[in-house]
Amino acid sequence: MCAKVLILNGSPRRGGNTEILCQRFAEGARDAGHEVETVRVCDKDIRYCTGCDSCVKTGRCVFKDDMEGIRDSMMAADAIVFASPVYFYTITAQIKTLIDRMVPFYTKLHDKSVYIIVAAADPEESMLELAVDAFRGLTRDCMEGAVEKGVIKATGVWEKGAVEGTEFPKATYQMGRSVE
Repeated sequence: MCAKVLILNGSPRRGGNTEILCQRFAEGARDAGHEVETVRVCDKDIRYCTGCDSCVKTGRCVFKDDMEGIRDSMMAADAIVFASPVYFYTITAQIKTLIDRMVPFYTKLHDKSVYIIVAAADPEESMLELAVDAFRGLTRDCMEGAVEKGVIKATGVWEKGAVEGTEFPKATYQMGRSVE
């Protein structure tokens, strides 16, 4: 069965370690016969949530920006990959802004397979846990029936491209191939 896979790359750095891992996941998923869409969140116009609560009443955000198209892609996806470099122990502001804007529809994201990719300069895997937990909180508490299928914690990768030559690209490719 061909699954629709959506990769949400929260890295602001082009060609960086997170982007490389997203590309490897996409290659693996495509090689397994799946349809893949990658969204580079930083290239999108996504306004900050203002807490106006209009979405609670209407089911739609008052802002008409790129989040509408991302919402449609998320709704259509069978599997969603959340990816971010780890800055100061957590996810980037860009991917956090996207998550904040999911309030009007996150309860409609039923039964999605979820994959998490994080990358950091820190060599200690434990230092990536807050970032992983940010994604887990969303998927566990907000996306009904979502199932976490895999996590990559790429440690010790600071310089652009440092992830190459480690075991992380191969592991991420394999995780992409495992999408059902």
